[in-house]
Amino acid sequence: MSKSKVYFTKEITPKSLIKIYEALNTELKGKVAVKISTGEAGGHNFLDSNLIKDLVSKLNGTIVECNTAYIC
Repeated sequence: MSKSKVYFTKEITPKSLIKIYEALNTELKGKVAVKISTGEAGGHNFLDSNLIKDLVSKLNGTIVECNTAYIC
């Protein structure tokens, strides 16, 4: 079994997300979906959309939201 590569950064910023993508040394072509869970405003897992805006723009991508289902 081959070993997986893991990319890690302690700095969670728009610039660091682009650096991680560039470390892959690959170019995504065609339609690109950026799958991410941004959480809910006010929640403890909420991610401001400005965090991923530059990466999505660089990829000419479309955000695909991963929603959470709650038991009522």
